[in-house]
Amino acid sequence: MISRLEELKSKCETALQNADTVSGIEDVRISYLGKKGVLTDILKGLKDLSNEEKASVGQAANQIKTQITDAIDAKRHALERDEMNAKLVSDTVDVSAPGVGRGSGASHPLHRMEKLIVECLGRIGFSTVSGPEIETEFNNFEALNIPASHPARDMHDTFYMKDGGVLRTHTSPVQIRAMQTMAPPLRILAPGKVFRCDADVSHSPVFHQIEGLLVDKHVSFAELKGTLEFFLRSLFGDSKKVRFRPSYFPFTVPSCEVDLECVMCKGKGCGICKQTGWLEVMGAGMVHRNVFKAVGYDPEEVTGFAFGLGVDRLAMLYYQISDIRLLYENDARFISQFKGAA
Repeated sequence: MISRLEELKSKCETALQNADTVSGIEDVRISYLGKKGVLTDILKGLKDLSNEEKASVGQAANQIKTQITDAIDAKRHALERDEMNAKLVSDTVDVSAPGVGRGSGASHPLHRMEKLIVECLGRIGFSTVSGPEIETEFNNFEALNIPASHPARDMHDTFYMKDGGVLRTHTSPVQIRAMQTMAPPLRILAPGKVFRCDADVSHSPVFHQIEGLLVDKHVSFAELKGTLEFFLRSLFGDSKKVRFRPSYFPFTVPSCEVDLECVMCKGKGCGICKQTGWLEVMGAGMVHRNVFKAVGYDPEEVTGFAFGLGVDRLAMLYYQISDIRLLYENDARFISQFKGAA
């Protein structure tokens, strides 16, 4: 049996010499050392030998297996090295050629719009504050002079939580929290997500607002008008016309809607502005006395104004986006259009 092992070693060495590829080396290994290989077949005969013969034959078999394994590994490494060298010679690389560029991301238009608004109003002293998205009914409604009978508190407009809280329907509760903890004068902005039961081509159940509040002594409606005209013309151009229409909000009196000359048709009338030449962009007004009382301010000592705008709507006008749903679909093709935009 030892002679058979020596003969196996000799044949394997010859087969290795003739193998000229890595796959050929693998074939040799399987043929001689595999589960159905020649060495395995020979070793099956060990059961028929005496104990002394088993020891000597077993030792010889292990030595030959090790020698064959080492020879196979050496030949494989040599062939792999030769193949790599040949590939390096044939596949030349021009290290001076420009690399393959990777696409960069783009800031979302809502994020861009919010940043623009905060930076613009920050230039005239407004600072940013934040608050929780789940609010108490007091902060979201009652402190803002919205009684329990007000239609805005109906289930079809507001998301109510099981524990009695609500998903805030505006960011005005942030102003309430600020006034509860800070003494006037105040000049703050409250950006964030708000939630309402509404969804169509121009509305989303989750959207973004920024509300502003200024509280001090002897604040007038003229200051409100001047602030908002400065803000809108800073964004859309000094030539844009701005108008104020009387309106109603529970937390301000007097109240107004603020319109901007249509950015699409420049006031001539189009489908976007419904042929009026104007676009409603925000609501505003002088803070109601009851709001000051709810937060512990003396309405005889301070006055103030507040305004609120939808970041989504302003972004649609600023970037001329036709469908609000584009802002939430996470389409990379849409977002990529805003690379380098202001």
